[in-house]
Amino acid sequence: MFIQTLIADDEVLARRKLRQLLNDEPDIQIVGEGSSASEIIELVGATSPRLLFLDVQMPGMNGIELIHTMSDSGDVAIPQIIFTTAYDRYALQAFEIHAIDYLLKPFTAGRLRSAVGRARDQLQVSQRSIERVRGSESESTLYTSRIVFKSRGRILFLPVSDIRWIGAEENYVRISTGTETHLLRETMASMEKRLDPSLFMRVHRSAIVNLQYVKEVRAEARGDFIVQLQSGQKISMSRSYYSRMGDMFATP
Repeated sequence: MFIQTLIADDEVLARRKLRQLLNDEPDIQIVGEGSSASEIIELVGATSPRLLFLDVQMPGMNGIELIHTMSDSGDVAIPQIIFTTAYDRYALQAFEIHAIDYLLKPFTAGRLRSAVGRARDQLQVSQRSIERVRGSESESTLYTSRIVFKSRGRILFLPVSDIRWIGAEENYVRISTGTETHLLRETMASMEKRLDPSLFMRVHRSAIVNLQYVKEVRAEARGDFIVQLQSGQKISMSRSYYSRMGDMFATP
């Protein structure tokens, strides 16, 4: 199956070089090129590409703003994104919008091949998920498998499977793994939407737990409920969420 691909770069030579390098990828089908944000928005709508090579600095708006604009409009399906740029300072923003890769110019054929391979793998995962949904005639959401953020001068790629629990702290959430905690400026509602509900459960308006690390749920003498993790960590559980858990695990 061909991967319909767009190239977005305001430099003609850069587009030409990328096209030449992509000739070595037999399943890449280039369906268009653009040099400005307005051209790319039009091309995405017209061709419905599965992959977009996107420069950061372009006339009209930069690549990050372009993706936000298309996402906010809801008029087009956002393709998988591989950024190609001479600037490293946008890397965190790129991964925050779930870019597949971030290629710094000038990049080698081998580095490009690695990025295309990563995009190919992600597209195959997405296609299998779509097929499962169609086969079961049910609705589903593709949930994130990793969270990318900046912490203590590092850009971290945290697999969600490493998360034990998440707690709310004013305008932030604190993510706890087995060895570290990280503070992110995000809401509990947005975190809950990104996480697979078969693995993560909200047990309180201020807490989400990874069910893989839950040891037990029990009622306290005062009528409160406690979620105890395998590590011994105890997390308060509200009565309404306890009722939801009971419904979820009720024997038919």
